Amino acid sequence: MRAVETDMTRRPDGVVARARSLVGARYRPQGRSIEAGLDCVGVAAFSLGLAIDTVPRGYAVRGTPLAVIEAELAQHGLVPVPEAAAAAGDLGLFVPGPAQVHVAVVTGTGLVHADAGLRRVVERPLPVPWRAVGYWRVAALPQLGDG
Repeated sequence: MRAVETDMTRRPDGVVARARSLVGARYRPQGRSIEAGLDCVGVAAFSLGLAIDTVPRGYAVRGTPLAVIEAELAQHGLVPVPEAAAAAGDLGLFVPGPAQVHVAVVTGTGLVHADAGLRRVVERPLPVPWRAVGYWRVAALPQLGDG
């Protein structure tokens, strides 16, 4: 088990707070720096408190198979949840255009995401105009006394 899996900063309220702290940051394709700019993967990584060097780069904006994205999420300790169970702190996967998958942080009242059109990280209210293709949550943290 990796240490990050039990990190208290990955609780839903911490994920949402970090996501909201990014609102207003510049958008930059493949961006992994708050100062230089973030893309949707960068927003998700910072929100989850992931080490940036463990997050993929160099992927195509279009055409990355959903299964590849889902495998990467699982590798970082996330598990799929049904859409009806999606909650604040989860990551949502959406299809905003042909052969595109976009990731956003669910806040409970909306989504924080890197908006290429607005060139900024924004929080947009629900509902969003994109088709959801999956929701992912940080795996359950162990309770005191477990294991």
